[in-house]
Amino acid sequence: MASTEDNSIKSNRKLNPGFRIFAGAIAMTLIFFIASHQYSNWLVELGFILSACVAISILIAEACDPFADAAQWVGVRLRLPPSVRGATLDAVASSMPELFTGLFFVTIALFGTQDDQSQMLASAEGYGSTVATCAGSSIYNLILIPALCAIVVSFSRRERPQITVSREVIHRDGMWVIFTQAGLLVFLFQEKLEWWMGVAALLTYTVYVLHLYLATRQFRNQLSEDKTELESTDCKTASACFGYFDIRLNGFTSTLVIISATAVAALACYLLVDLTNQSAHKLGVSPFFVAVILTAAVSSIPDTFMSLGSARRGDDAGAMSNVFGSNVFDVCIGMSIPLIVSCYLHQWEPIELVMSNGETMDGVVGLRIFLFILTGVAMACMWQLKQINRRTGILFCALYASFVIYAILGALELIPA
Repeated sequence: MASTEDNSIKSNRKLNPGFRIFAGAIAMTLIFFIASHQYSNWLVELGFILSACVAISILIAEACDPFADAAQWVGVRLRLPPSVRGATLDAVASSMPELFTGLFFVTIALFGTQDDQSQMLASAEGYGSTVATCAGSSIYNLILIPALCAIVVSFSRRERPQITVSREVIHRDGMWVIFTQAGLLVFLFQEKLEWWMGVAALLTYTVYVLHLYLATRQFRNQLSEDKTELESTDCKTASACFGYFDIRLNGFTSTLVIISATAVAALACYLLVDLTNQSAHKLGVSPFFVAVILTAAVSSIPDTFMSLGSARRGDDAGAMSNVFGSNVFDVCIGMSIPLIVSCYLHQWEPIELVMSNGETMDGVVGLRIFLFILTGVAMACMWQLKQINRRTGILFCALYASFVIYAILGALELIPA
């Protein structure tokens, strides 16, 4: 029998602190759920929503962590440069929740609808929530994650207390972010969304990957012939089940980890979509506003942890490439595949982001404005300063807070949405 060190899966018999938080969030969710049947109070409902969000966000993060470890192992074996790994494999690993959330929004909305009118309204509501999640996640990624990284490293990394935005990252990934964000703005101004728009977005992402492939070829040409880096990955492990298991990565176990983590992330995203719809119903607000803040933030937790981890290790290029790559993925993949699926389920009819009275869906107009302003400010700061320090991070946090305030006031119908 092989020794313990040779086993692919090794038990640590020790859980990380995240398990206690997860168990506590589950317990609080059950308490608030029981209390909601006894007392009709908005504080109880809010407590249930927030505790459930904490539990789901931890579950999503725990699913994406081993996925990211396995994807990184694959990336090193393929000799991808760190910035390319951050923009592709890390971005896909951390942006899975947005894709699954969008798919569940459109399929659940259309499930059980019969006549054309109800299908049209259901597809608009379902895909509207998808747009809100992906666009809200895009703002979260571009504004809040760099801010949090800058603030954290300003305290934990005294020798270099700021996030450096390298010329390579800002010129390559930054330009793609500007291009895709501009496309998203054009997208949001369309009266009807056709299936071919989704196909165009997929083709755009294909071009993006080809661009990164050229960068990978240049990187490979610069690598020395020694196998030091590749050999160092042979003992690479992925932590699973709140750190209880360490899985030694190879071709087979990496594939198994990626498939299992994807299944767990899909389940967590289904629960998140169900929670979003229930929360909107209980609070008496449009699902759009719940999705643009709550769902977007919960689904972006893996992006946050991944970029924070890279920044604390000193890998600023990987942290920022993950931010930019996640945004490109959200727009080109997270919104396009649900659009194609929704059109298919609705007999290839276009989707109109309108309400039953024919007016534009609440929140879309304000989202256009904030997306344009916040993207412009963030990219201008990064382009000009080539770094994000604590002061800039606080400014970014204030900008995101203004976006949250807008969403809350819009949901309460205190301002025009």
